[in-house]
Amino acid sequence: QVEVTESGGGLVQAGASLRLSCAGSGHTLSRTAIGWFRRAPGKERELAAAIDWSGSNTYYSDTVKGRFTISRDDAKNTIYLQMNNLKVEDTAVYYCAASRMGYLSTTINSYGYWGQGTQVTVSS
Repeated sequence: QVEVTESGGGLVQAGASLRLSCAGSGHTLSRTAIGWFRRAPGKERELAAAIDWSGSNTYYSDTVKGRFTISRDDAKNTIYLQMNNLKVEDTAVYYCAASRMGYLSTTINSYGYWGQGTQVTVSS
């Protein structure tokens, strides 16, 4: 059973940085693609970034491209989301999700294992 747990959220001012962590337990994440999703108040859940099993292929939504970086450290069984130049509109609950496959997917149904989420709040 794959389990993932997010950490690193918090309250910051616009322009600040945060690094979110997604730690795996119960199973190695080294063969799975990982996605960072977010749900802002009153909005649908959206995929912000994703990375394939090798770390060679990544995806970023247009709203975070150039500001967020997804990476993985398989030795630590952890995936990171470095978020720079945060904006008020980045305020959301951020979820880490493990795919059922190794290749990168932007389809939410590809992700079968979800964490509980971590709140990121950006103030102006």
